[in-house]
Amino acid sequence: MSPRPTTADLGKLERGSAMRTIRKVGPYLWPDGQPWVKRRVVLAMLALVVAKLVSVGTPFLYKAAVDTLAGEGQSAAWMLGAGAIGLTVAYGVAKVLTVGFQQIRDAVFAKVAQRALRTLALETFTHIHELSMRYHITRKTGGLSRIIERGVKGVEFLLRFLLFSVGPLVLELLMVAAIFYVVFDVWYLAIVVVTIALYVQFTFKVTEWRVKIRKEMNDQDTDANQKAIDSLLNFETVKYFGAEAREAARYDRAMAGYEVAAIKTNYSLAFLNFGQSFLITLGLIGVMVLAAMGVQDGSLTVGDFVMVNAYMMQITMPLNFLGTVYREIRQSLVDMGQMFDLLEQPAEVKDKPGAPALKVEGGSVELRDVFFGYDASRPILKGVSLKVPAGASVALVGPSGSGKSTIGRLLFRFYDVNGGALLIDGQDVRDVTQVSLHAAIGVVPQDTVLFNDTIYYNIAYGRPDASRAEVEAAAKAAKIHEFITRLPDGYETTVGERGLKLSGGEKQRVGIARTLLKNPPILLLDEATSALDSETERDIQDELKAMGVGRTVLSIAHRLSTIVDSDEIIVLEHGVVVERGRHEALLARGGRYAAMWQRQQAEEQEGEAA
Repeated sequence: MSPRPTTADLGKLERGSAMRTIRKVGPYLWPDGQPWVKRRVVLAMLALVVAKLVSVGTPFLYKAAVDTLAGEGQSAAWMLGAGAIGLTVAYGVAKVLTVGFQQIRDAVFAKVAQRALRTLALETFTHIHELSMRYHITRKTGGLSRIIERGVKGVEFLLRFLLFSVGPLVLELLMVAAIFYVVFDVWYLAIVVVTIALYVQFTFKVTEWRVKIRKEMNDQDTDANQKAIDSLLNFETVKYFGAEAREAARYDRAMAGYEVAAIKTNYSLAFLNFGQSFLITLGLIGVMVLAAMGVQDGSLTVGDFVMVNAYMMQITMPLNFLGTVYREIRQSLVDMGQMFDLLEQPAEVKDKPGAPALKVEGGSVELRDVFFGYDASRPILKGVSLKVPAGASVALVGPSGSGKSTIGRLLFRFYDVNGGALLIDGQDVRDVTQVSLHAAIGVVPQDTVLFNDTIYYNIAYGRPDASRAEVEAAAKAAKIHEFITRLPDGYETTVGERGLKLSGGEKQRVGIARTLLKNPPILLLDEATSALDSETERDIQDELKAMGVGRTVLSIAHRLSTIVDSDEIIVLEHGVVVERGRHEALLARGGRYAAMWQRQQAEEQEGEAA
């Protein structure tokens, strides 16, 4: 048994993860082949350095103005010659220049940062669509969306604060430390260094503690968000079971955990702010006492006293934000790490290097001794072989769990077979590109899910470059054109989330129209009418039959009455083919299919009698 990792080990792993994340962000700020990005980064860095040089030099003007007014002449001759009013004006100009160069820096860098965010967000979104069905069915949509959202925000925060807060702060501290050592003496430098060291150590220690609380708060937030999204997506189910109060209580429990963590966060923030203020004030008192002593013994002027105070105030302000910045950077690194973990998640189903496009000549589909299981310990298909000739119609029937829908998912290559092969016109689907494979297959599922957009958009989704006339022709073929034209907004009618504003039959017709517009040579009907009432089913069956003319059709059926005209019926049970043949031949055989047919007929007769 391996020993449990120590705190030091965990810290090393975390630092390694943070460095990995920072390394991954680097190429987005310094991309190959895009010189304009590099130019902007260099200009932004130059503006940053100039802003800090002006900022650090400003207190000298303040000192000179005070010395001039106090009648003490230890400042440079050109400063004394400028007079108190001139020095005051110069001090104001320096302040404006500091802000001006900071704004120039931000403006120049803005396009670089936004380009990096857009590129990262697009890469993540694209990669998520490339991940396998297995990955998506094990992830919660709410949690996934939060990972992307936080990750992109984390990159934005890191770019803004790491480059424009921490970097400039370190540069300014080094400059101020050098000025204290050269202009005053080593004791000033010693107090500043000790103060900053204690301040940074205290800030980081307390922030580490706060990061754990923040992580707990984020976990509670994600949990509450997942429950909210899950409940809203299942709005109808909640209503069916009168579970509004139960869902509210479930959500409230998740929010209660978030509340506790948020309160801890506020308490710890108060402790952090007080500790920081205490340490900085001690350092400020230390250097001011030294300066006051210097003024008393005549080694320093009143201007020097004021300058020391100005420098301490100047470094105090950014230091006050160090805890917040450090915490946010740490949190950003965690959030970005989760997003990069997502980007590194390998796609289970990938095209082979140099894979050609699928060439469909007739559209024949063949399964050769196919073995498959979603889990290695639970095989679903156990050596299934079948062939659907080009232009033929073959139906798959059998009890739940027999592997019918699994064959459809393998055909579309949501998964790869564990053994055997699945071929289209003699080409193994693993040897061709997924894009060409998906283009060749049209699917009408049991429950057509629509986008929360217009009816026109949902039909045109089958072929985005189709003309309006082609979209309307597909709608007419699916027998839904007249219904659409009767709507107040016609084809511009919004269907609602997942198409909830339409009935089941209307959604199916939109789905059929969408697939007709795609015009695929192979058609997969995955229990396309099992969720509909008998009358609607009969109407849609006619449209599906018309749709299948001239195409290779593979039907996954629950109601046997819908597939009696199929060229061949394949009966699956426990992942193996137990019978095959035409409807009449299978009935005459009196086997498994005949028993299923008789049972369904009896159930339908009982339903009609009732």
